Parts: sequence; C-alpha cells; structure tokens
Amino acid sequence: MKNTLQIAQLYLRFALAIGFLLPVADRLGFMGPAGQNSVSWGSWDNFVVYTNTLMPYLSRWVAGVMGFLATVAEVSIAIMFIVGFKIRTAAYASFALTLTFALCMTIFSGIKAPFNYSVWADSAGSLLLASIATYRWSIDFIYDEA
Repeated sequence: MKNTLQIAQLYLRFALAIGFLLPVADRLGFMGPAGQNSVSWGSWDNFVVYTNTLMPYLSRWVAGVMGFLATVAEVSIAIMFIVGFKIRTAAYASFALTLTFALCMTIFSGIKAPFNYSVWADSAGSLLLASIATYRWSIDFIYDEA
C-alpha cells in the first residue's frame, strides 16, 4: 500500500505539471495556430481575449496582466512538481489557481466548461497532493531525510 501511494503521488505531480505546461505552450503558439486540432488559443492575443471572458469585469489590459501572472504561476508550479521542490506549497498554489479558474469558468462560461477541461478534478487533485505526508522521488524527500 505504501508503495502504491508513492507511485500515485508521483503520477499526480506529473499529470498536474503537464496539465499546466500544455496550455501554456498552446497560448504561446507552440501547439500550432488557433483552430488546428487540439489547439485552443494558438496565440497570446487569443488567450488574453479568453482570459477577459473569464473576467469580464476587467479591462483587456488588466486581463492580459492577469493572464501573464497565471502563466508565470502555472510554469512555476509545474517545474516545482516535476523536480519535487516545495511540493506542498506548489500543491496549495495549484489548488488556489485551479479553484479560481473553475469558479470563473462556471460563473462566466457555464457549469459545463470547467468539467470539459477537468479543472475541478485538477483542483481536487492538487488539494489531495497537498495532504500527502511524504513525497518520494523529490528534492523535498532528500532534504527531509537529511
């Protein structure tokens, strides 16, 4: 059972990390142009327009700033998950970020939208990851053992 938990938390860390990195690659245009198969935005401008639909109370410029901050957070959290550094802190940050996404998507795009992108599941998974006592295969584990 103990080994299963170690593998499960590693799998969850990597799944969440990839779940952050792929949308970032999409909004930066690395996945191809908008409209191509599996491409949601295809460019930063399209992403800012989408961000503004999730936060219509903000100006487009402020939505761009919020999109930039979310992108920095997503990349930072993903890297922390992959290398295993400050995992609990990253998991709580991931929980807060994905919960915010889920709530905004639900309010401004409808209840189905966050489920289409598994945002609620990512949020719940992040909270579950934060509750794990020991993170094997991580920088955190190496320093906890020392």
